[in-house]
This record gives sequence, structure tokens and C-alpha cells, in this order.
Amino acid sequence: MIKILKVQSNKRIELIDITQEVRNIVSESSISEGICWLFVPHTTAGITINESADPMVVVDIQEQLNKLIPYHSNYKHLEGNADAHIKSTITGIDNYCFIENGKIMLGTWQGIFFCEYDGPRERKVLIKIIEG
Repeated sequence: MIKILKVQSNKRIELIDITQEVRNIVSESSISEGICWLFVPHTTAGITINESADPMVVVDIQEQLNKLIPYHSNYKHLEGNADAHIKSTITGIDNYCFIENGKIMLGTWQGIFFCEYDGPRERKVLIKIIEG
């Protein structure tokens, strides 16, 4: 079974903490051990696991990605969102968490972030819970 988590971004570039929503989906699955696989079916978005305790970490990530891959450059892709495709490639479009005792296993400071690079838009994250 695949669950679809809808995510609404409000800015062109935004990292949105979806940790609690993922926790809820895992809890509702009643699976006690396994893997929670997260997949973003978009070419201008991504997903990452990083620190969620200090909101400035997200700001730093966004600022550094924008320095590395600026919005405007000498891109050949003419839709105006080439930077978003490159940023998506860097963060990746999938990630996973182990499930133990019915809960996702994250480090003390870790959270799961949907990475919007071409918003604002309504997006989705596909979540597959695999028992085992």
C-alpha cells in the first residue's frame, strides 16, 4: 500500500518539515518493524533528513544551495527552473527511515524535510511502509 502525503509550499524555495505527518502515517499502518520509504515524484523537488531542532539549519541549507546553484545563470533549459532541477538532483528524490516498535527511527535532532525548489505548488510525497 502506498500513502500519498500532500504538501503545499508557499515559497519558490522552501524546506517543509513533514516529520510528524510521516510519524502519523507509520503509526496508522500498525507495522511494528520495517522500512518507511519516501519518494517525491517531481523533478523540481526533493527530500532530505537533517536537523529540525534549530530552524536556522534549514535557512543555511537554502542559502548555500542558492549560492551553489543560482536561480539565474547561463542555463540551457529555457523554462526558467533549471536551478530547481539541479537542486533536486543534489538532495535526491527519495529517502527512508527504519521502523522499530511502530515508530520511525530518527536521531535526536533529525527531521524529514520536503524540499521545494520551484514553488509555490501543491506537491506530494509517496510513502511505502514495508514490513520486515
